[in-house]
Amino acid sequence: MYPFRKGSFAPRNAWYVAAFAKDVGRELVSRTILNTPVVMFRKEDGEAVALDGRCPHRHFPLGKSCLKGDTIVCGYHGIAFGADGRCVDVPSQAHVPKAIRVPVYPLVEHGMWLWIWVGDAEKADPALIPSLAEIGLEGQGLTGHEMFFHEVACRYQLLNDNLFDLSHLAFLHGTSIGTLENASTPEELVKRPGFVSSMRHIRNAPIPPVMHKLGVYPTDRIDRSMGMESYLPAFHSGITLVRYPEDHPQAPGEYISTNRVYHAITPSTPRSSYYHFAVAVDETVDVEQMARSLAPVIDEDIFASVEIEKILDLYDGEPPAELMVKSDQNAVEGRRMLQAMMDAEAKFAE
Repeated sequence: MYPFRKGSFAPRNAWYVAAFAKDVGRELVSRTILNTPVVMFRKEDGEAVALDGRCPHRHFPLGKSCLKGDTIVCGYHGIAFGADGRCVDVPSQAHVPKAIRVPVYPLVEHGMWLWIWVGDAEKADPALIPSLAEIGLEGQGLTGHEMFFHEVACRYQLLNDNLFDLSHLAFLHGTSIGTLENASTPEELVKRPGFVSSMRHIRNAPIPPVMHKLGVYPTDRIDRSMGMESYLPAFHSGITLVRYPEDHPQAPGEYISTNRVYHAITPSTPRSSYYHFAVAVDETVDVEQMARSLAPVIDEDIFASVEIEKILDLYDGEPPAELMVKSDQNAVEGRRMLQAMMDAEAKFAE
């Protein structure tokens, strides 16, 4: 499916963010991840687990059922499953067949997130999850804060594409965080297996409108190094480093601040996604004020992606060829890598 080859949706043998860790407790939490129903909860010892969310008896959603101890009791006929997926009780009969069970999916608590693997469990290596140090949550004096969770009515790759190409900040976010320099400044691109990034070094530019309004920076013009590091299939770590311009009369080139933003995109169905947004900042930042400022920005990204999905629907999945421009280089490379991941899975399954 667009923008991939027909029949390609998303890699299954990969880690995706299933939820913010703080949002999963002793209540059942339901998600649909890669067209797979999932139910999550924390056991009485605090460990988070993820099971298939479909009761194998009559397909009732286990997420709409009841948690008793570490056992899910199906809300339809009372068939019960332990945290290891095994059936432990069938109320209508004394014998519990060993064959009755639901799949259990690897789930890792790492940073602010719970990461799930719905593909081949034997390949679920936690070392494939980006380390906290490389995404700026260790060793940089920054503290992470969860901000927003959205269910989005568009395919996940539209949100990926939005984050691969930050030239859109100048226009989609021109009244908030963007300036024209976000589009006109050349990019520095990096790629390696499973990773692409784009960085722009914007010199002596106006402060973005929302930052000027909030009085975040003690100067009217700044040097900004900003970019996005994308860990495929769909975790994006953005960084902004701000300094005084080199020609500033009192503090030429001196450091002002650093912040990180995290966009965790999770494929739900072929035309719907989950979006977890978080930040990492130092102690000088008013996090509540930052959340109020960034909420409309995320809403704009979601608006654009959903509107594109509506256009794609008009073409029944086969839209006309796209016009590609220079700023698409990062997105094109990211798409190629994702298609290669899916092709490798398909070849292995043959």
